Amino acid sequence: MTPATAPHISRTQFDELPCWRVQTPQAELLIAEQGAQILRYQRLGEPPLIWLSEQATGQHGQSVRGGVPVCWPWFGDLARNPAPLLAQYRGDAAPFHGLVRNLPWECRESVIDGDEVRLLFACPQPEDGLPGWPHAVDVALEIRLGARLQLTLRSHNRGQRPVWISQALHSYFAVSDIRDVKVRGLEDCRYIETLDAWRECRQNGALRFAGETDRIYLELPAQLELHDTGWQRKICLQSRQSHSAVLWNPWIDKAQRLSQFAEDAWQHMLCIETANVWNDCVQLAPNESHGLDLTLWSEAIKAEK
Repeated sequence: MTPATAPHISRTQFDELPCWRVQTPQAELLIAEQGAQILRYQRLGEPPLIWLSEQATGQHGQSVRGGVPVCWPWFGDLARNPAPLLAQYRGDAAPFHGLVRNLPWECRESVIDGDEVRLLFACPQPEDGLPGWPHAVDVALEIRLGARLQLTLRSHNRGQRPVWISQALHSYFAVSDIRDVKVRGLEDCRYIETLDAWRECRQNGALRFAGETDRIYLELPAQLELHDTGWQRKICLQSRQSHSAVLWNPWIDKAQRLSQFAEDAWQHMLCIETANVWNDCVQLAPNESHGLDLTLWSEAIKAEK
């Protein structure tokens, strides 16, 4: 990573995908116009905070493995979402993670203000909504890069009826070794264990990893911390208007079945997906807006014995 002497915004490509590159004296950010997906976030002198698969490819209409995909207006399997949200979709087979992550978004604002860079991406859509989802809801992602990275996913209902949405900033975090990390802030929280018949459980202590993980955590505090003893740092996640998150790592067997994913890549990533899911879904009244907000930063820690 080459440091910039002053904040700078430029255009570049990731394979087929047009991208925006943001450089500051402290950090670098790469954002694809497809899905407004952050592909890379790295601070000077540190390993990346956001993980991008070494086998990732940027192709039109196909998801990129890693980064921060935007899941909207539903998360995961539509059939696992609340009944009112499920009833809003009128199309054929519903794609996982919603309708916008493979669509081209527009960068409508790019501003340098002192040491901070701000970009605003919006997903253009027909007046009556997206195919199979005829609801007039605007969605935009505001990105601010300064001493910290702040993401705000905004939805505005300009229709005449209430609309339900679930959503997530599907963040892939880079770690030294998944077996040497833990997540703090989940203690005593309820979670859904999707790998065990969607059973409801309660977290005991910090979360450590020793196998495939796919859990929906509920009623979360405003801040979680990803402690990485190998890199002697913690990544802090501070959220607003979100009280749920999905934590995911495929481990050994599932990693062999994933696209754009090396067999050993599971060791170096962890998804902590800041979300509005399960009983944390959002109902937007006519002319109502909602902003899911995530702020990321890193801090040094001492190696733990």
